[in-house]
Amino acid sequence: MSRLLPKGELGVLSRRNFLIASTGAGLAFGFSALVEAAMDPAVPGGAPAAKAGPQFEPTLWFAIDGDGIVTVNIIRAEMGQHVGTALARILADELDVAWDKVRIVHVDTDPKWGLMVTGGSWSVWQTFPIFSQAGAAGRIALVEAGAKLLNVSPAGGTARGGIVHVGGKSISYGDIVKRGGVARTFTPEELAKLPIKPAGERKLIGKPGKALDIVAKTNGTAVYGIDAKVPGMVFARPKLPPTRHGAKVLSVDDGAAKAIKGYLRCLVIEDPSDTVPGWVLVIAQSYPAALRASEKVKVKWTAGPGATVSEKDLQDHAASLIAKPDGGALLENKTADTAPAFKAAKSVLEQTYTAATVLHFQLEPLNALAFEKDGVMEIHTGNQWQSLILPTLAKALARPENHIVMRTYMLGGGFGRRLNGDYAVPAALAAKALGQPVKLILTREDDVRFDSVRSPSVQTVRMAFDGAGAILAHEHHAAAGWPTLANAPALMPKGKNGVAYDPFAISGADHWYEVGAHKVRAINNDLANETFRPGWLRSVGPGWTNWAGESFIDEAAHHLKTDPVALRLKLLTGAGANAGSDASTKGGAKRQAEVVRRAAEAAGWGQALPKDTGLGLATSFGQERDMPTWVACVARVHVDRASGVVTVQKLTVVTDAGTIVDPDGARAQTEGATLWGLSMALHEGTEFVNGEVKDLNLDTYTPLRISDTPELDIQFVDSIEVPVGLGEPATTVVAPAVANAIFRAVGVRLRHIPITPADVLRALSAKT
Repeated sequence: MSRLLPKGELGVLSRRNFLIASTGAGLAFGFSALVEAAMDPAVPGGAPAAKAGPQFEPTLWFAIDGDGIVTVNIIRAEMGQHVGTALARILADELDVAWDKVRIVHVDTDPKWGLMVTGGSWSVWQTFPIFSQAGAAGRIALVEAGAKLLNVSPAGGTARGGIVHVGGKSISYGDIVKRGGVARTFTPEELAKLPIKPAGERKLIGKPGKALDIVAKTNGTAVYGIDAKVPGMVFARPKLPPTRHGAKVLSVDDGAAKAIKGYLRCLVIEDPSDTVPGWVLVIAQSYPAALRASEKVKVKWTAGPGATVSEKDLQDHAASLIAKPDGGALLENKTADTAPAFKAAKSVLEQTYTAATVLHFQLEPLNALAFEKDGVMEIHTGNQWQSLILPTLAKALARPENHIVMRTYMLGGGFGRRLNGDYAVPAALAAKALGQPVKLILTREDDVRFDSVRSPSVQTVRMAFDGAGAILAHEHHAAAGWPTLANAPALMPKGKNGVAYDPFAISGADHWYEVGAHKVRAINNDLANETFRPGWLRSVGPGWTNWAGESFIDEAAHHLKTDPVALRLKLLTGAGANAGSDASTKGGAKRQAEVVRRAAEAAGWGQALPKDTGLGLATSFGQERDMPTWVACVARVHVDRASGVVTVQKLTVVTDAGTIVDPDGARAQTEGATLWGLSMALHEGTEFVNGEVKDLNLDTYTPLRISDTPELDIQFVDSIEVPVGLGEPATTVVAPAVANAIFRAVGVRLRHIPITPADVLRALSAKT
């Protein structure tokens, strides 16, 4: 995801200008009002406390009131990962305040917050330096102010638990705020040089602690987007066209719907942004009425491109694109010409791997409430990337972005679906057309039909060997629909050959192994992008690139007649380009080798196992080379030769994510990512039929069930290095680990996910 934010381009917020945005010309310390917040997830109903009394608000990111309560402003979306809790712990630790004095608010899209996006597992990684510096600056300023109020020298002053101790006296943060007198500025340069606490002095980071939003989530008082309401709103359910792109409405017949009590009208959406072409909204006084009426409304469309496309068409097209040697983009830091190495090789191994279309299926179906208030169009919804959809909303509504605001709500699951805020557009256009609030809710089937799915993919991987078993060259060619091309094409970098590419669709293939000449080619499946809107689904590209890459490493080990763990350790040298170049990548591939060793040892690699049972290992650096989360997974599986059913008995996952900020959240994130990876390995997958996904609900689309959940052994490497991401990396290692375990259990190689019992039976039959 970090590649989504090219430094210095498009006005997006890099780590440095994020800091500048938070400080401006320097921190002006003093009293000011608490920012208008959108949601406090820790209280019933989510309404932040009213402003009362003096506030000490040193930066955009936090304020302290006269009771010593610290309110931390969060720009990330809360979708179950307790992101506010993790980020607040960073700031509160440096500020040195007791955890029970900390509150969080998730803010709206006021431009002062800068870029708002939640994805890519980078919330903690990006925020850690900013919140550490903000907390440290606040602590220093409060110590100095406290000393002044106590009429003593600030020299030697300290802060502990929200109380300043100096010159043998003490005063609380709250009393300092109530008495005033805080006057301190820091330039950005001064902020950058502030000493941050040594790891050994941290009191909150890495320690057990209560998630600030857990009570409201578990007692039912938390407010999600689907709960949003305002007086006078009407409800809408869409009638969706036959294709995602290019459909046009020919006619609407609502004669039968007029008999439905509460039905008001149909609205053909005229969308200048071309986000939702061909959508018709059925408007009613209640959502049940809108549902019933929508079943009576008849709409005729002309379909756009892709109306007859099948999953096989998509996969065949991807394979044909890979077969063209000059197509696609070459990654900038890889080898352009590997031909000499392959020509000199004594043996060559080549395999092709495929992955099916995958749906998001977040629990809360898409929804948005829109209405105009005081000349501003308010959008009330849960969203992961507000800064992406705001320009689209501005184009659709023909008004400046500063006349639109998105209010923040909790998300009933995101997983990348709500990075694409397309569902806000029809709600806003309807509110504009009707001149009253419109609450749009998609049914589960509506949501799935136009999901921004994970594209099906095809990948061909090749490796060249000399006569002694050394690897001379490695090639990875990946073709899939590109989500960034569909949703944010301006953020695509150019490859070595000048061709722009989607970094999310190829990340993971730029691995940390030493393999000689290394060529990576990213290819857009243009038929996919014409047929649907590819989306970012949890782990995005590494969900398929690591499937191919780590399956292939096992096949290479088999080709070389060596142990697959031993081969990985041999290739993870940590030398040259794989040494790590900055604080986030410190240690490089040697840290990846360490998680491989630990996972293999913890899982009992090499032990004797029952018949048809095997261990398989896969490893990854997570999402991006510049923020690697080192992960290794060992899957223990049993294969039933009669039914083809693969039972995953245990998953052992070892992760080095640097400093672990919130241990409980880290474990939950990793467990969730691991099980999501297992779900996509064996259970999740659909197919396109006539331009639309085949499975529309959970009766036929069957993610991992609780009864299929294996024993989990989740371990973290103790570390004080830069904290990186945890939401996605574990997702990427499970599928190849399972496939590698199946091979070791029964000797058959599966190269398509999801791996079904039928696939296993076919492979077993072919073997015999």
